[in-house]
Amino acid sequence: MNQPGNQTLADAPVLVEITRGSMVESRHRGVIAVIGAAGGTVASLGDIRITTWFRSAAKPFQTIPIIASGAAAHYGLTPRELAVITGSHSGESIHLEAVLSILNKIALDESALKCGAHMPFDDMSAKQLRAENRQPRPLHNNCSGKHAGMLAFAKRIGATVENYIDPDHPIQRRIRSTLARFADVSVDEIEIAVDGCSAPVFGLSVEAMAQSYARLVAAEHTEIEPELAAAAEAVVDTMIEYPEMVGGTRDRLDTDLMLVSKGQIISKVGAEGMQLLGVKPNKRYPKGLGIAVKIEDGDVRRARDPVVIETLRQLGLLNDDQLDRLSLYARSTVFNHRKIEVGEVRTCFKL
Repeated sequence: MNQPGNQTLADAPVLVEITRGSMVESRHRGVIAVIGAAGGTVASLGDIRITTWFRSAAKPFQTIPIIASGAAAHYGLTPRELAVITGSHSGESIHLEAVLSILNKIALDESALKCGAHMPFDDMSAKQLRAENRQPRPLHNNCSGKHAGMLAFAKRIGATVENYIDPDHPIQRRIRSTLARFADVSVDEIEIAVDGCSAPVFGLSVEAMAQSYARLVAAEHTEIEPELAAAAEAVVDTMIEYPEMVGGTRDRLDTDLMLVSKGQIISKVGAEGMQLLGVKPNKRYPKGLGIAVKIEDGDVRRARDPVVIETLRQLGLLNDDQLDRLSLYARSTVFNHRKIEVGEVRTCFKL
């Protein structure tokens, strides 16, 4: 796929408007790609060849080699644990327990995690930490599951664990080759930098990202090697079976969307306004779809979430009942400090 190197999103189309009274006060721009498993563009908005960072939306492709290498089976990792490896978890007790279980199975402790620490995404868990005057630990990092999985992968293939996040480490090279296979690009086309959790982050076109998710949910119908296709199917199944491990139990788009869509859509957020979706083959789209959304200014809740829901609505993938259950993410009212309604946040695009 074509991946020009130095583009800008400054001219991207407007996707979301924020109004105050009768005027549009501010706008969010972005790019949307909807791609089929065979590579054809089903719908798009903006220049989908633009290159940006995959961020945490790449996590399924960091999990696939853990399964394909035999590490998951060797250490007895459960589907629930594989889901937290793939997730950007909220730092709730269920997530901490699952990550600790993975570390116990590979005979390492929390000090082996090189993801750093931050407060839990979950407000209640964060408030509890503050109330107890405790500092967050690496376990609370939303990427701690991914890092525990990488450590399991490294131990299984006999590689060093101290430098597992080095881009030249064998497991990181294997991860890149896996991503390249699903995105249908060469490994050399993938740009590398450092993610928020210190692991490598991948730069690809929005088009290639969408392609990777289209092939992720329909790998068995592509030319993807059988062992990778089977691992991809396992990753998709664990995300659908344990959506609360991918996100959290409260106010997480990934979790709620996978629950409401009843296993037909997988959803994975990434930082700075990135979102990837995989739509399993269905009557409307027999070969399935991969959907990539990138918000130009990096906004998450105000812009990205409504764009995701509206994209699925326009594609006919959510019915009225499902849209109603996801209304928290679709549109919001702007209130002032006296709780007076003064405007709204609304999508304004057509694929």
